[in-house]
Amino acid sequence: MAKLSVEGLVVAYGSVTAVRNVSFDVEDGEFVSLLGPSGCGKTTTLRCIAGLEGSAAGTIRIGGEVVAADGRDVPPEKRGINMVFQSYAVWPHMTVFENVAYGLRTRREPAAAIDAKVGEALKIVGLDGFAARYGTELSGGQQQRVALARAVVTSPRLLLFDEPLSNLDAGLRDRMRFELVELQRRLGQTSLYVTHDQSEAMLMSDRIILMKDGEMIQSGSPRDLYERPASRFAAEFIGNANILEADIVRLAGDGSALVSLAGGPAIEGRFSRSDGVRPSGPVLACIRAESILRLRDGEDGPNGFEAEVASVSFLGPVVTCLLRIGGMTLRAELPARGSPAAGDTIRARIDPDAVILIPNGQAPSAQHP
Repeated sequence: MAKLSVEGLVVAYGSVTAVRNVSFDVEDGEFVSLLGPSGCGKTTTLRCIAGLEGSAAGTIRIGGEVVAADGRDVPPEKRGINMVFQSYAVWPHMTVFENVAYGLRTRREPAAAIDAKVGEALKIVGLDGFAARYGTELSGGQQQRVALARAVVTSPRLLLFDEPLSNLDAGLRDRMRFELVELQRRLGQTSLYVTHDQSEAMLMSDRIILMKDGEMIQSGSPRDLYERPASRFAAEFIGNANILEADIVRLAGDGSALVSLAGGPAIEGRFSRSDGVRPSGPVLACIRAESILRLRDGEDGPNGFEAEVASVSFLGPVVTCLLRIGGMTLRAELPARGSPAAGDTIRARIDPDAVILIPNGQAPSAQHP
């Protein structure tokens, strides 16, 4: 286990810059996710850390040791890292034991030590009793556990994950998320995880690094990125958000403001960050679908409004409703029990603390908590 440090990483392919001056740390025992859409540079960054990709500039340190800088590249096998890929890469002609033991055997460890370490690794991932099976006899989830056991059995300084759960079906993927988090917590393993799935990153990570177009957009805890997005991109990528244009009517000293929504009512909200706030002018109002509350008869409160229900979609415990308020439309998630029908008129409200205000046009530079 060791701290990872990336400073000023740049990766270019001819005239195309895939990673632009990316810098971050992963502390000893921390689980950090690189999150972003396809082509944002997250996997390229991971491959540079693994030694599978070269860089044009920057320094990478693992446990204080420089593994990449100024043309120096330590080979992947000497970096003290292991990587779990999107493809499980479980060799079908080998047994589970042989797959997991491969790294130990290449290091020429004693047979007794190999037996003990493989047995412990299989027990950790819940595959004790599977040692004699072949890869072709395993389900997708079992193959992924073999890949995890193979990654942890050599006690690497750093674990890297490249979208390892994306090939699993939805139910198994959900279970494996919890299992992987539990495994990482139990081992205290420093881990860097690449994903495009914001739910996965939110559930599993101590910290998320959000990327776009090769740059870091924002870094923070899952709660911080959800509750305090620093840009329109962050607000739209994390969670289920309505993003509305608005103008400041009145700014208070505590970071709250009354804003007038384009085509809608005036509502109270709170700025997610103190930087870039002006006393007047345009802003963006981020309203999470789940923060819109339906009012019962006789109830009222700040940010209350009347809305026409344009459509209702059933999603099990909740329904997604499109609400028309004046000249604007909001997407709301309401409890399925007693939900309104299309064509109904309802009263609803949004807690002022749940209306996230973002200065309009704020540059998407990296934001830290």
